Amino acid sequence: MDGLGDTIMGFIVNIALAAAIFYLGRWVASKVTGITRTLLEKRGVDSILVNFSANVVRVGLLAFIVIAALGQLGIQTASFVAILGAAGLAIALAFQGSLSNLASGVLLVTFRPFKIGDFIEAGGTSGTVEEVEIFTTQILTADNKTVIVPNAGIVGGTIVNYSAQSTRRIDLVVSVGYGDDLDKVRKVIEEVLAADQRVLKDPVASIGVLELADSSVNFAVRPWVDGEEYWPVTFDLHEALKKRFDVEGIKIPFPQADVHLHQVA
Repeated sequence: MDGLGDTIMGFIVNIALAAAIFYLGRWVASKVTGITRTLLEKRGVDSILVNFSANVVRVGLLAFIVIAALGQLGIQTASFVAILGAAGLAIALAFQGSLSNLASGVLLVTFRPFKIGDFIEAGGTSGTVEEVEIFTTQILTADNKTVIVPNAGIVGGTIVNYSAQSTRRIDLVVSVGYGDDLDKVRKVIEEVLAADQRVLKDPVASIGVLELADSSVNFAVRPWVDGEEYWPVTFDLHEALKKRFDVEGIKIPFPQADVHLHQVA
């Protein structure tokens, strides 16, 4: 009878210790999670990564606490851990694509190849980054379409960030006729660029003969502008050059070919 009483008392003690381990461990896990979140937020880490890291810490600690409590009750946890590992592997295989997007989202937040508001070209589309989520990135295109791109598609390809630098170079090709005075053409182009206050003086715009084409002499005109002025200046320079060429009598040729007819007797 005393042996039975000792067994019951031991079982009650183990239950009490297991409950204490669970509740105390859950409290510790909550504190550690809060500390992790606070430290990451103080370091200016993106909110997506903060939430992700805090959840990983919390789940990992809770799993360890549950295993410790079960061990206190005398339950063999080795098989339990093996079952969890097998279940985790099956889940990982089933959600392989989602896990890839999740990992890619963490990489995007960690290494920050772009930020919200940047104009990028990635994942087969281009536009302004509106939001970086755990699995996807939301991009607003220039024609006001919202495109949801999987993060893995962005990380696995080339990312072009047009907003990373404060200035951009405009690459224009201006065609004139072979009969036009090239020195005059160059001077006119320089004057058109100088008249636009948005064209930067430093770096200096480069102007040079790019190609002796079939029907024209092609000039490369490459001025520098602030990034946000790229498209407005591009449109305005095309118009200004055409109008000034008309005034100066400089011809912008169109493709043409000489046809020779041979009469056969």
